[in-house]
Amino acid sequence: MDTRLLELLVCPVTKGPLIYKHDAEELVSLSARLAYPVRDGIPVLLENEARALTDTEIEEGRKP
Repeated sequence: MDTRLLELLVCPVTKGPLIYKHDAEELVSLSARLAYPVRDGIPVLLENEARALTDTEIEEGRKP
């Protein structure tokens, strides 16, 4: 994922920042507790396409 593109994208629910998880091909919004899929290099920023994050994933995402 292009870092310049990532700087422009925000969570459609909270308007907060997104974290790209390369291994899972997802954009994570800790504030919304959602992970949006990236399909064929294209972020799918639709709430109904996102999966809910577990408490463990939230804690891991907050670690520096």
